[in-house]
Amino acid sequence: MIRQLREWARGHTERGRYSPVGIAFHWIMAFLILFQLGWGWSMSRLPVGEDKLAAYQVHSAAGLAVILLALARFAWRLAVPGPINDADKQGWQTTVSVIIHYIFYATFFLLPISGWVMWSAIAEPGPLYLAGVVPWPPFPLGDMPLTLRWQIMDVAEDVHLAVVFALFLVIPLHVGAALKHHFWDRHDVLSGMLPEIPDEEDPQGDRTHKHRDRQPRPA
Repeated sequence: MIRQLREWARGHTERGRYSPVGIAFHWIMAFLILFQLGWGWSMSRLPVGEDKLAAYQVHSAAGLAVILLALARFAWRLAVPGPINDADKQGWQTTVSVIIHYIFYATFFLLPISGWVMWSAIAEPGPLYLAGVVPWPPFPLGDMPLTLRWQIMDVAEDVHLAVVFALFLVIPLHVGAALKHHFWDRHDVLSGMLPEIPDEEDPQGDRTHKHRDRQPRPA
């Protein structure tokens, strides 16, 4: 099955494009992360009460979805490498891009897991639901002394905030680099991650891509 997926994806990656699955993963994850950042900020400004609890339920449901999507995206990335595009010949810029991508992957896991730990460390954590439907258990912290659970919650909160600040740093770098490659360098990085619009004159595309011996960047 993996071989067939790679063969199918090669029809896109040989033209410098990500596969439709890789594109879907990218934009769904981007939407969820931006939504979580905005929702988390607005939630932090709410007073303690039913509205804040309801807001947290939405925040946690989206966070749990991020965990599952991150696992699925990482598995897809291992099974189906991304394309080699024009920006991959840039030397140090490619190295920085790969580092930023792996920082993103780390945040996809650290952000929701740290929130999950924070919720589990509460004296009597309420139920969590994936997408508001599927029950999700807390971490087994209930038998620990209360002071230890508070310490765990403090550490998890520090990690959560550190990851948020990291995202506020790398998101502008990622967006800025994509725009630079597209408008300044005239590379195909951004166009390869956008949904493809068929060309009436050349619906299949005849673009062959060079530099295939270089390491693909993360999807």
